[in-house]
Amino acid sequence: MTLNEVLLIITLIVLLAALLLPALAAAKHKHARTGCVSCLHQINLAFKTWEGDNGDKFPMQFAVTNSETMKLIGSGSAWVLWQTMSNELSTPKFLRCPADTGRVAATNFDIGFSDANISYFFSLEAADTYPQMILDGDDNLAANGVRVKPGILNLPTTNSLTWTKERHRGAGNIGMADGSVQQTTGNTLNSAVVNATNGAPVATYRWVIP
Repeated sequence: MTLNEVLLIITLIVLLAALLLPALAAAKHKHARTGCVSCLHQINLAFKTWEGDNGDKFPMQFAVTNSETMKLIGSGSAWVLWQTMSNELSTPKFLRCPADTGRVAATNFDIGFSDANISYFFSLEAADTYPQMILDGDDNLAANGVRVKPGILNLPTTNSLTWTKERHRGAGNIGMADGSVQQTTGNTLNSAVVNATNGAPVATYRWVIP
């Protein structure tokens, strides 16, 4: 092969890589987003199973009446509630979003299980009787431009929520009390929060951020 032929081949390879890499990145992003939706579906199924076995109540409604459990949750120990649903979830792997590079999936609910294995918030107020209340969702949130911290996020509907960009390119997923999952942008997330409080028994949400 001549030098010109070698250079031509190298140029073609570079051009092909330039064309294929964005497509591969988009496919990877789509796969992670789909995987996140699948995780939330499994989590919501676990919530519904728990509810069916416990007098039509989600586990948060039991936690609220247990002061010691609420102390742990309020200090940012969201894992306490997820651990109570270990039988329904069957595996803690569902609690990590595939796009969450800052956390690792746990292998069990006992040894070492903590908020470091959890990518999703949950709402203390969600109830099956209000199907459009937000039950859970990606925890990469910012309120009024500030990244939310672990613990309880008190959320008046006047707060402006956005998704941070490290997971789903500025979008995110939320689960509803009826078991469904919605893919949202920042604008549609705020609309969902407003709609969720219409007719609900509370004027504000309390979301537990791991």
